Amino acid sequence: MGYLGRRIGLSQDNGDSNPGGAGGAVGGGLLDLFAHGYFERQGDLYNDPGLSGGLTATGGVISDYTSGSDVYRAHIFTSSGTFDVTALGGLGNTVDYLIVAGGGSGGGDYGGGGGAGGMVVASSYPASITNITVIVGAGGASAVDPTSGSYPNPGNDSTIAFPSTITAVGGGGGGTEAGGPRTGATGGSGGGGSYGSPTSGPASQPSQSNPVPGSTTLNQYGNVGGSGGNAPPYTSAGGGGAGGAGSSSPGTGSSPSGPGGDGLANVYAYGPSNPVTYAGGGGGGGASDNSNAGGTGGPGGGGAGGTYNASAPGNNATAGTGGGGGGAGGVGNPYPVVSGAGGSGIVVIRYKIAELTATAKASGGAISFYGGKTIHAFTNTGDFNNTTGANLTGCEVIILGGGGGGNVWQGGGGGAGRLYRNDDVTIAPGPNAVTIGAGGAGGQGGAAPGLPVAPSGTQSVFNSVTMPGGGGGGLYDVTGATGGSGGGGSYGGGGPGPASPGNIVAVTDQDTPVNGAGNAGGAGNPPQGAGGGGGSGGAGSSSPPSDKTGGPGGLGIQLPSTFQDPTSSVGFPGSSGGYWVAGGGGGSAGPPAAGGGGAGAPTVPVPNQGTNMPAPLVPTYEYAGAGSGVMDTGPSAPSARANSGSGGGGAATGAGSPTTTGGSGGSGIVLIAYPT
Repeated sequence: MGYLGRRIGLSQDNGDSNPGGAGGAVGGGLLDLFAHGYFERQGDLYNDPGLSGGLTATGGVISDYTSGSDVYRAHIFTSSGTFDVTALGGLGNTVDYLIVAGGGSGGGDYGGGGGAGGMVVASSYPASITNITVIVGAGGASAVDPTSGSYPNPGNDSTIAFPSTITAVGGGGGGTEAGGPRTGATGGSGGGGSYGSPTSGPASQPSQSNPVPGSTTLNQYGNVGGSGGNAPPYTSAGGGGAGGAGSSSPGTGSSPSGPGGDGLANVYAYGPSNPVTYAGGGGGGGASDNSNAGGTGGPGGGGAGGTYNASAPGNNATAGTGGGGGGAGGVGNPYPVVSGAGGSGIVVIRYKIAELTATAKASGGAISFYGGKTIHAFTNTGDFNNTTGANLTGCEVIILGGGGGGNVWQGGGGGAGRLYRNDDVTIAPGPNAVTIGAGGAGGQGGAAPGLPVAPSGTQSVFNSVTMPGGGGGGLYDVTGATGGSGGGGSYGGGGPGPASPGNIVAVTDQDTPVNGAGNAGGAGNPPQGAGGGGGSGGAGSSSPPSDKTGGPGGLGIQLPSTFQDPTSSVGFPGSSGGYWVAGGGGGSAGPPAAGGGGAGAPTVPVPNQGTNMPAPLVPTYEYAGAGSGVMDTGPSAPSARANSGSGGGGAATGAGSPTTTGGSGGSGIVLIAYPT
């Protein structure tokens, strides 16, 4: 029987549908209506509530939330995809949307902060039955100053084809002192200037309100970066943010470099129950000497500026926010010095699905309803707030750490973050903190030997359970790093990175142990083969001895059926359909082929610059969202997908090639489900 303060009735399919039914057993229990498709109207109901549904659509991660008496459904895209409308509803066939472009990178030596990606918000746009292409712009790659500086990298545009293309402009890169332009670049929000720059980076998409055909109002948000200081201590400026300009350097005493501009609240994604979710923060400027600090990143994912030395680069912006990367600190020598990368963008499309408040038992994350369960998907750090005043019992929980980065110079693949699954968890009244682990950055090329193991992923935490990030891949002849799953070893005998604590093969049809599921990476072998990173479902493969073939990454895990909502994009393709996560990154190699990302992926050659070698298409992502390895003297390796917890691919080149990088690991995820 269904209850919501009082008895509402039996199942809409099993109830008597007659006012005279035994015990007043009128069909149409309200909670049953939730489980059968959000107020789906059936003609045989007595006392039909008379609700008209909204659009029927798929694509992105689904979040349902209430605002007053209205229930909205938001489709959240953190990677490119398709918004497919298959039916129109009776609650107004219009959508609201938010588009955030990728943020620009910070500048190199004495670098200004990167500008945030431009933000476009519009309401009441007419919808039709069609497939709409959604492009989510990547953040600008880190700027590297090997000897004489390098130009900052802009963020990429995000677009919706509605059917005319609506574009949010990528953020401008920060200025750089050593040979590059000191003035921040133009972008959705402008980059901050390096020291000695008299002007700031302008915004090509300044904040304004414009009417747009078929829409009530289109609002564009973007602001200028700050200008660098011309007097001691010659500090650098912050990049512009969607909600405010980047701050200029104070240029006096030991004051820190300029902070990035503020972002704006991302209300369409999570609704008024979580108003502190921001996007579009500018990056902070890098420090100019030991007497001052780098500027802070703007709220909304902006990366902080680096300190004054080569071992502390600018900080990367947060993925999925369009934040600007932090500028690198001044170093002068030794090079290289690396700035923070810009954050990838986000696209949110929402529409009304009901005019009756749907009450979840908790807030936090992207909330959806599937199979009689309420699901909270956390793709960023936040709070799960159990608002019932009592323990929530029988909860299903997935916790996945961030994946490790792949490395360069015949680099090993990154290991997957460790995965925990439990379908009988008790959660106390909240708020309860949720920490989402970041993926480890890919290894950076440069002068060799002596380059470090690629960074490992960081831990995800919920309900007193901590899942470590995956280990970074090794390079040259270095062993992969220990992690939730271990990183792959490099060629020349680099050993496999072990999983810590111990190697635990996951069993996909029952709960994982309390210390989660993880496996070792594969070993590298001469002459040019590197090992794949370990996955949560199996060990990474070693490179075959006396061969140049890279080892594939380890097997991932398919999420349980509770989280296999066909309208959601949680998880990635694997050996048995979708919803796979936590695969190991593929190891790099010379010819004939590099390792695929995740076991079971096809061994696919990738473009290279070697003599008489073919150049087929790059597999951007492979099994479970893991990055594939790159062959011979090819390009930088692919990164793992955001929120996959998978490892990044290994790159073959590295020595003397400072712009070549291994693939970054995918960030982690936390999923919580309970009966609706």
